Amino acid sequence: MKEEYTNQHRRWYDKDPVLSQAVETLEKSDDETQIRIALNLIKIIIEHNIEDERFEAVEDIINAVGSGLDDNRKGRWYDIDSTLRTAMNMLQNCPAATQHIIAREMAKMVVDSIKKEEDVDDGTNN
Repeated sequence: MKEEYTNQHRRWYDKDPVLSQAVETLEKSDDETQIRIALNLIKIIIEHNIEDERFEAVEDIINAVGSGLDDNRKGRWYDIDSTLRTAMNMLQNCPAATQHIIAREMAKMVVDSIKKEEDVDDGTNN
């Protein structure tokens, strides 16, 4: 699944503009929002992979998550937290079509989270 990246697509998520924007917004979010969205991403990715029948057992999911995780790698913004790193690794290893579907859901989660934060800051509760 790993491919060489052109100068135009420096990072794996830059190939999809929706995914790229969602990840960029997530990166700028506060820690609590990042973790909450990462947990939701893990859930969504597992659900998509079960629907696509890529996994037959929980062990398959665990093995897929474990492959590609390098505990010594700390250079990317999402490597600081293990939950976030796991979610991003799972997303990276999804097929491009699944990444695009998940990117839309992720973008919606990020926007909804930002709106909630703004409502709390404004003193309104919707």
